[in-house]
Amino acid sequence: MELDDHAEELASDLGVDRAEVLEDLERLVQYSVPVDEARSSLRRKYGGDGGGSEPTATDIADVTPDSGNVTVTGRVLTVGKRSIRYDGEDQVIREGELADGTGVIDFTAWQEFGLAEGDIVRAGNAGVREWEGEAELNLGESTTLAFEDEPLDVPYEVGGDRALADLAPGDRGRNVDVRVMEVESKVIDGRDGETEILSGVLADESTRLPFTDWDPHPELQEGGSVRIEDVYVREFRGVPSVNVSEFSLVAPLDREVAANEEARRLPIGEAVDGGGAFDVELVGNVIEVRDGSGLIQRCPDCGRVVQNGQCRSHGQVDAEDDMRVKAILDDGTGTATAVLDREMTEAIYGGTLEDALEAARDAMDREVVAEDIAADLVGREFRVRGTLSVDEYGANLDATAFEAVDDDPTERARALLQSAAGEPGGEA
Repeated sequence: MELDDHAEELASDLGVDRAEVLEDLERLVQYSVPVDEARSSLRRKYGGDGGGSEPTATDIADVTPDSGNVTVTGRVLTVGKRSIRYDGEDQVIREGELADGTGVIDFTAWQEFGLAEGDIVRAGNAGVREWEGEAELNLGESTTLAFEDEPLDVPYEVGGDRALADLAPGDRGRNVDVRVMEVESKVIDGRDGETEILSGVLADESTRLPFTDWDPHPELQEGGSVRIEDVYVREFRGVPSVNVSEFSLVAPLDREVAANEEARRLPIGEAVDGGGAFDVELVGNVIEVRDGSGLIQRCPDCGRVVQNGQCRSHGQVDAEDDMRVKAILDDGTGTATAVLDREMTEAIYGGTLEDALEAARDAMDREVVAEDIAADLVGREFRVRGTLSVDEYGANLDATAFEAVDDDPTERARALLQSAAGEPGGEA
């Protein structure tokens, strides 16, 4: 429902001027007030009861971003707690999923209703907004919420326990049993100035994912196995990232969580179409070493690559020398650019940064280093492990491992055919 339609409905219900209502509504929405809260506020302003008539009951599967306000009955599958900065002030909200026999919908509760996993509730006059292309319920002051005694069976799992591989951006109220593979403390420029956080990598049997702890928990120690309750998931560079908050509960486990040590091996096309992947292995032929490889220079302040001593953020700087490789990898299903750091580049080049600088001085041409690297890489097949990010500039794999594929391609093809035919010991 558009703002014009909301204004028309409110003006008709309240007997006031439509243009005046629309102006007030637009101002409230401009300040990020959810539409249902704005409607309730205007009802109070113009002498209404703040709620109006309650919409008729709707199946969750029939709720769309254009539904306006709805009444639904469902079972609470998950519920999490989070603090957000709303209209300049910190506000604690509850988020989760509600389901009936027809479908599942996310919700945000802007006040404390006492919701718990497994509760069966009837939410009357709940607002609906679009969030990341999907409908989401907003439960606020204008919502009447009642706990129901009638049983409601839903074909969905109640509770937030998930394996890491099952997490997706937008998930809220999730619980994970994980091993902390990497952790480091950082100080960032947060919304309240300098803020200490923890970041690193979590693992379970299914996969590995990056995490950020916005309220450092001392239980998150490298190598430790912990249960973390009430995390939410964001997308960072195309991959899910686990977020631990001040409301998350972190407790050591009395068992060791088995950690997946292997990266997922994917065809390049599948990995790119998926929008990115954390700790993935791609195999393909290097078809080109891109410009910006070999000897480069970086800004000493931000680490960005500079051209002619000019940093995009800091202007003229005293640039520092570095080395990298940007190699285009192709496996027939797609392409991605593998980005190798100085250590891996030195190993490929067969010399140190100082050796490369000396070679460039002797040749009076810095490009000779990239040319030597390209001569060694182009046309050969490599196995690359790292994190793949996909954006408008293409697909880039920040490599953590880079090695030549030495196995016989004929034998590998035969093994693949045998596997596809389901005959691991015979001919395909």
